[in-house]
Amino acid sequence: MAHHASDAFPAAHAQRTDPLVQLSLDQLRRRTSTKWRTYPEDVLPLWVAEMDVPLAPAIADALHAAVDLGDTGYAHGDGYARALAGFATERWQWQGLAVERTAIVPDVMLGVVEVLRLITRPGDAVVVCSPVYPPFYAFVGHDAREIVEAPLGPDGRIDPAALEDAFLRARHGGRGAAFLMSNPHNPTGAVHTRTELETVAELARRHGVRVVSDEIHAPLVLPGAVFTPYLSVPGSENAFALMSASKAWNLSGLKAALAIAGPEAADDLRRLPEEVSHGPSHLGVIAHTAAYEKGADWLDELIAGLDANRNLLANLVAEHLPGVRHLRPEGTYLAWLDCTALGLHDEHPLDGPGIVSELAGPARMFLDRARVALSSGHVFGTGGAGCVRLNFATSPAVLREALTRMGNALGGTRT
Repeated sequence: MAHHASDAFPAAHAQRTDPLVQLSLDQLRRRTSTKWRTYPEDVLPLWVAEMDVPLAPAIADALHAAVDLGDTGYAHGDGYARALAGFATERWQWQGLAVERTAIVPDVMLGVVEVLRLITRPGDAVVVCSPVYPPFYAFVGHDAREIVEAPLGPDGRIDPAALEDAFLRARHGGRGAAFLMSNPHNPTGAVHTRTELETVAELARRHGVRVVSDEIHAPLVLPGAVFTPYLSVPGSENAFALMSASKAWNLSGLKAALAIAGPEAADDLRRLPEEVSHGPSHLGVIAHTAAYEKGADWLDELIAGLDANRNLLANLVAEHLPGVRHLRPEGTYLAWLDCTALGLHDEHPLDGPGIVSELAGPARMFLDRARVALSSGHVFGTGGAGCVRLNFATSPAVLREALTRMGNALGGTRT
């Protein structure tokens, strides 16, 4: 099936004012990021977590001002942490983010690694709820910690019984253990409820497991759900959270994140090596600070667009992909599609999760036959084989074209 790159996907939509409809496909293809340069131009890239949006004006203004001043030195001060604390109070009614219990880190995953080094040792266990963000496997494994999986339930949510079983296995022999949680969960889009998080905290306390909560998608909670910061629930006082503006405002190329300690973890955070703070970009700190301080209106427009796309995607999956099970996400801009009914999940060329450079099963088929790039489910760990993750942070026109192509390819597999 041949597909040609042309500006067949207009940027303007009279009924939509959100950032997702402001760029044409030709404009997007001028970008030099991984999303747009990994595959040929006839491929629609709906894989890596990067949005098809322009930069929020408040962030662009802050960066232009810094460049005009030549303000490109080393980052300084606690403005970033104060901006996040203000955003957390306004957005989530959480006043417990204490600036003095934060530390700047290069990005969320490197921050996760540094925090795990503070509370675990080589050979200790790190529990994850699979299927989950593939770098959890790669970064943790490369740092000589053992991954222990607690598979999600069929609804894509944390299964307390599976989690407790994993905690018991992780602590076997008295070794140290941590639980690396994705909140909201990537890839299923589940936004953990306060009750669910209280259960996590109770289990972690009972079994002596330290919790590290990756909350990079926290601002991207869609209508119908409410984000609860893990550090706001009882029992989380010895835990950590990692946050940044990178996903919600599309700033992954501007590195900066914050590690946040609960009150009982403050002494651990003080042991963080000073040189870790050298990794973030000064322009990254400026951008993330501007996002939290002045980017709320832009974020609201984005969330309205993502909600519309979420509904559109559900309709398109039902129309074009019969037999594919779609978990409706409550947060993020990522959708988890269970394609096991297609019978392609036995194509499994890798011997472990967390390797993101290869495709298998339905992701390989949709790339080859539909020219749509998706994230291959098998790299997300147990429960991922036969599934794909789709990034719906794009224009409705691109989303419609992608699902139409996928449906045509799926029809070809039946004949």
